[in-house]
Amino acid sequence: MIETAIGIVDSSGGQYHVLLIIADGQVTRSVDTGNGQLSPQERETIDAIVKASDYPLSIVLVGVGDGPWDMMRQFDNNIPSRAFDNFQFVNFTEIMSRPIPTSKKEAEFALSALMEIPAQFKATMNLQLLGKRRGFPHRSVLPPPVRVYQQPSGYSAVKQTQSTGTGYVSPQKNASAPRQDSDVGDQQTCPICWSEAKNLAFGCGHQTCADCGKDLKVCPLCQRAISTRIRLY
Repeated sequence: MIETAIGIVDSSGGQYHVLLIIADGQVTRSVDTGNGQLSPQERETIDAIVKASDYPLSIVLVGVGDGPWDMMRQFDNNIPSRAFDNFQFVNFTEIMSRPIPTSKKEAEFALSALMEIPAQFKATMNLQLLGKRRGFPHRSVLPPPVRVYQQPSGYSAVKQTQSTGTGYVSPQKNASAPRQDSDVGDQQTCPICWSEAKNLAFGCGHQTCADCGKDLKVCPLCQRAISTRIRLY
């Protein structure tokens, strides 16, 4: 992904870009990888970030869901020497779980995600990275994988109805409440319809599929009011 973004920057003639990555988990790390060592995926990610610092490209990684995010904090703080500090990690869930008004949460999230951009842009100017094309090899972006979901037994496809009490569309499936994440076998499956993949995150950190979550006013799992939605790809 990062190398594809580098190719886009280079093909634009060296225009400044910001790569925003939204992730619900950190870089893959094998259980066989010892303390202080890097997995192949971690090494490739670090190498790509270092390589990106030779281009006018800033990278912002937003972590949604429960993480864990301990390794991403180490990524942010311990990446080897680069032309400039081009990487920023933001823990979206941690910010949105703070006991402060929603407007302040959103302001803190925006500040955390964007606070380093001006300094990074200035660094690209000082290093004379803007307006240069280096001939980085183009990488074709692979299409997303096609996932086939088997409809769980006991699933009753009933037309969605409008709820008058809470004001959100809720599919009725055997009159049962949405399952908690711990009750669902596949952690990537929507806890409402139990068939589609989670691809929409709320400010509270819980996730559903886009179809089930697009009209919700409150989170069906924790009952918090929904003020922020982030589409996951």
